[in-house]
Amino acid sequence: MKRTSRSCDGKVAIVTGASAGIGRATALRLASEGAAVVAGARRRAELDVLVAEITDSAGRAAAVDGDVTEETFARELVECALAEFGGLDIAINAAGTLGPMGPLPDLDRDQWDSVLSTNLTSAFLGAKYQIPAMLDRGAGSIVFVSSFVGHTAAMPGVAAYAASKAGMIGLAKSLAVEYGAQGIRANALLPGGTQTAMADVMADTDEMREFVRDMHALKRIAEPDEQAEAALFLASDASSFITGTAMLVDGGVSISKT
Repeated sequence: MKRTSRSCDGKVAIVTGASAGIGRATALRLASEGAAVVAGARRRAELDVLVAEITDSAGRAAAVDGDVTEETFARELVECALAEFGGLDIAINAAGTLGPMGPLPDLDRDQWDSVLSTNLTSAFLGAKYQIPAMLDRGAGSIVFVSSFVGHTAAMPGVAAYAASKAGMIGLAKSLAVEYGAQGIRANALLPGGTQTAMADVMADTDEMREFVRDMHALKRIAEPDEQAEAALFLASDASSFITGTAMLVDGGVSISKT
């Protein structure tokens, strides 16, 4: 029996923030759909485990460890995609940080800069090198993992996080207009509450976790795999006429008032 083709067969993808959470789940999901994955993050040991998991399942993957705030790292990820797999078709820019929580006047300039650099400047640096490689292929899909926070809702104590995530949406919209005619799509994925290490920091008691669950219309938060499915959709040709969007995958937290 002939095997049905997978949605990312022949595609090459970069995934940042791939050592944990949504980034890791997305790297695994893209690989399961046939993409060759270049996984990027700071923690080499976790990246090596991820690559082994992919290759043990007959997938293709390579790892590049580094800091997303450094321009050299953005360049090295693309160079790896070109050298190891021959091009670049998909980029999932998922690396991010919550940063310190508290009132804005208590936030140091260095803390503000660190959050903006990790979340927003890293997205710019990634796209700076991803776009030329995609233009060489004649098409591509860039996904920025943003958040509903700063877009459809606000929360106290996370001003830098909200500002940086909102900025990613503006970046996606701008790139969609600049490069749509050349075959490159750019979208922002806006997760709601998702079970990650960052979620555990924001809601660090049973009472807070219950409160966060109840904010969502579905009365639960997502698993990383659920966000990975949405990232796969935006990355693949299944979303071929979608660009410049801020796609909510938030369990109804943006509309729930109960």
